[in-house]
Amino acid sequence: MNLNEFVRRESHEVTVGSVKIGGTNPVAVQSMTNTDTNDTEACVGQIARIAAAGGRIVRLTAQGRREAENLQSIARRVREEGIDAALVADIHFLPEAASIAARYVDKVRINPGNYRTDHGQLEALIAQCRERGVALRIGVNHGSLAKRVFDEWGDTPQGMVVSAMEFLRVCRRERFDRVVVSMKSSNTRVMVAAYRLLVEAMEAEGMSYPVHLGVTEAGNGLEGRVKSAVGIGALLADGIGDTIRVSLTEAPENEIPVAQLLAAHFAERPGRFEVRHPERYSPTEYRRRSRIAVPIVHDEPMEGFRVIEALSGNPTAELRAAILNLEQPDEPVVVKRRYDEASLETLAVKAAADLGPLVLDGLADGLWIDAPGHAAADIREVELMILQAARARFSHTEYIACPSCGRTLYDIERTLAAIKARTSHLSNLKIGVMGCIVNGPGEMADADYGYVGAAPGCITLYRGRTIVARNIPQQEALDRLVEVIKADGKWAEPEDRPKTESFRSV
Repeated sequence: MNLNEFVRRESHEVTVGSVKIGGTNPVAVQSMTNTDTNDTEACVGQIARIAAAGGRIVRLTAQGRREAENLQSIARRVREEGIDAALVADIHFLPEAASIAARYVDKVRINPGNYRTDHGQLEALIAQCRERGVALRIGVNHGSLAKRVFDEWGDTPQGMVVSAMEFLRVCRRERFDRVVVSMKSSNTRVMVAAYRLLVEAMEAEGMSYPVHLGVTEAGNGLEGRVKSAVGIGALLADGIGDTIRVSLTEAPENEIPVAQLLAAHFAERPGRFEVRHPERYSPTEYRRRSRIAVPIVHDEPMEGFRVIEALSGNPTAELRAAILNLEQPDEPVVVKRRYDEASLETLAVKAAADLGPLVLDGLADGLWIDAPGHAAADIREVELMILQAARARFSHTEYIACPSCGRTLYDIERTLAAIKARTSHLSNLKIGVMGCIVNGPGEMADADYGYVGAAPGCITLYRGRTIVARNIPQQEALDRLVEVIKADGKWAEPEDRPKTESFRSV
């Protein structure tokens, strides 16, 4: 596949309820409920709002037998309400819950990190899915790889691919093709590399399973939208992706317009651009083209930089080709594009999807968003958000925050807002805010600090991967987190915030 021309990867069609994924079908958008799966009316109401917003696939957690059994009541009520959204059960830890859920839903998502392929569990689930016409998602999470995979590969993109391919081979051996696969991470660089490696591995073995895209734990607000757009946009620009979810720590229906915007933005990408040096572009290793340590934004000095402006309808491919065709391969480059969108959010999502991949791939050394309709200060903030989402320049606190689901043990939206209010003035820190322990400790593994739901009303605090306070009352947790940051000498009062930013290779 030529990654520098927009040719969508070929995948076979998979039917999920009333929705068709892959093949020649448009990219499908989806979300996930964050209500208690035992609360039928709350789940049905949220599914209705997601569907009304345009989300035709809705996932619900089924962490136990009771939750899995209640999917029957939820599915019945959803159909009684005339909602045709496809329902997906999200399973962790308990294979029996998947077996129960498969009786009632349109698709079951399992995490290979919680299954084994040598006990016949997967084969039994496949047989059950085949009987009802239920689809299966092999959903790999960066933060919850099986111990045997982690011990050999670490939490790497390669380890994620090994995990997925093991399960996909079982599906193929069982001649079961109603399968979708995903490779989620909160680190955009890990996420993009894992998907690219997965596609290469599937193509090498003649597999054409559809791919579901998402940056997990993206956070909220404009930052969460930009981070999702950088990761998802990089892959859609490669022609990879049949269905997407934008994971935001907000009401689930808020995710749908952002996902729809990304899907529409890449629906038609014209143009063919010759690339003479594709070997300089590596999906598996982050390599900077130039010696520029800190990428710049539009209002910073550009002496010594070449400005390349995108003028076509396929800006990512156009700019990538222009950079790789430079006579001086290591010449510093600022990529520029004009945006006339009236909405700052729409502009930010499109610019992140167009320009972010070039920074993420180490090709661009600066961003210039030409947006006459917006204040220069607002555009600068968007540019800095894109650089941070691409893991190239950290200028403010980053929050690795899960979107929450029925497993979440506290009000994560309100809590994230409170943590931001106390810590957003800090620079060059990453704070994980996770609803539960399922993916929490793993997905925030590269965070400086972690705030994780441990039990109802109780929080466990982390410094990196080390627990510093276990099962403390939530009403004390934020103050205790601030105390830990202060004890480490990383605290500054708002008026003392350093004005410098740093480049961090991740």
